[in-house]
Amino acid sequence: MPLHVSDILAFSEARSQLSRLVDEVQQGAEKIITKNGEPAVALIDARRLDHYHRLERARIHLLLLEDVAKGLDDVDAGRTVPADEAMRMLRQRRRGSKA
Repeated sequence: MPLHVSDILAFSEARSQLSRLVDEVQQGAEKIITKNGEPAVALIDARRLDHYHRLERARIHLLLLEDVAKGLDDVDAGRTVPADEAMRMLRQRRRGSKA
């Protein structure tokens, strides 16, 4: 849903019209509230926010599955090191980054 100029309000205006804004948002509108002329917060329906959170969790799961697939490809290709050696390499890297 595209935003319109009327969907961008100053904080003082939003405060005085909060009840009306809540009604509009519950009907599907989204509002941007500015503070000192800069975008500060978005006013969106709680169900839509929950939907956005579920989408983000699904995206994270997909990224993890991609990492698993890459790891399995590495195993199939023989690009592996023993666990104790990998841990030693990680510790060395960590010490090197602290210096």
